[in-house]
Amino acid sequence: MHTAAEKLAAGQKIYGTMLRVVRSPAAVQLIANGGLDFFLCDCEHAEYSAETLHDLFLAGRALGLSPMARVPACTKEWVSRLADLGAAGIMVPMTETAGQAREIVRLLKYPPLGERGYAGAGAHVAYRRGLDHAEVMARANRRMLAIAQIETAAAIENCEAIAQVEGLDALIIGPNDLSISLGIPGQMEHPKELAAIRRVAAACRDAGKFFGIHGALALSQQVQQVLDPQIMMVSTDVDLFTEAFAGILASCRAAGLAGER
Repeated sequence: MHTAAEKLAAGQKIYGTMLRVVRSPAAVQLIANGGLDFFLCDCEHAEYSAETLHDLFLAGRALGLSPMARVPACTKEWVSRLADLGAAGIMVPMTETAGQAREIVRLLKYPPLGERGYAGAGAHVAYRRGLDHAEVMARANRRMLAIAQIETAAAIENCEAIAQVEGLDALIIGPNDLSISLGIPGQMEHPKELAAIRRVAAACRDAGKFFGIHGALALSQQVQQVLDPQIMMVSTDVDLFTEAFAGILASCRAAGLAGER
């Protein structure tokens, strides 16, 4: 089984979704059944305990998925700890400078790229003991995705410098906050926003970094057709559940099984 990072390195696209309310490892099985490559737990806007993340990450790895997380802050207790709990990628929101991007790498990657402390037989190595330290660190650096989320006007202005940071793997657009920062709240398909997204895509291409977007299907389709992102994170569990449940009633009405309410 290949990780998301390995698939990207091989020239493949990866597809996933964001979790905000799901807590059960059974959902990870459903994600795997659906054929996705990764899921990302939103620890910025939702509540996930360390124990829950550990269980979701471990289940994901066992099923061949790459579990990731968006952290609320770029600190050791979030970035390094979640890596030890089994995350295969960490996304830091509101990354605006090359210095902030370097801090992501410092906390997430082992030497020589970063300064992540070495943990022994933990979830990140499936609790195996007696492993060669140098091999573990080199493999982790290859398989761990360090992601800067680009979602402010300042980040757009600095995206070329951010993309050049050694050890950073990807830049992912956060379209909602980006639209707010650009003064066009909620207008994710506005020409101003699309121009900013194109600039980030070009910066990634020039620096040899992976480019991605997290958004609704309509925006994702538009970006996909024009900019060919390598990382596609579509929707959230909240949106998927809401649409599916609303679809039940719509289907019943279409079949003549439900009247107007």
